[in-house]
Amino acid sequence: MTITVAGVNKTYKDDLTLSELIKIENVENPLYVSVAVNDDFVRSGDFDTHILKDGDSVEFMYFMGGGC
Repeated sequence: MTITVAGVNKTYKDDLTLSELIKIENVENPLYVSVAVNDDFVRSGDFDTHILKDGDSVEFMYFMGGGC
């Protein structure tokens, strides 16, 4: 299947979960990443069961705090 990860079309096996994708993509700090699939956020507790579909678009996001 083909999905878009961070704006790049890539091919993966069918029935890929978000947890598997995070490992394959070697996501930095996977415990602190937020994931949106087709512009909808997926709860981190659902990463193991959320199965990606052909044509999905996935974005990995980190929210940073800080300032003066």
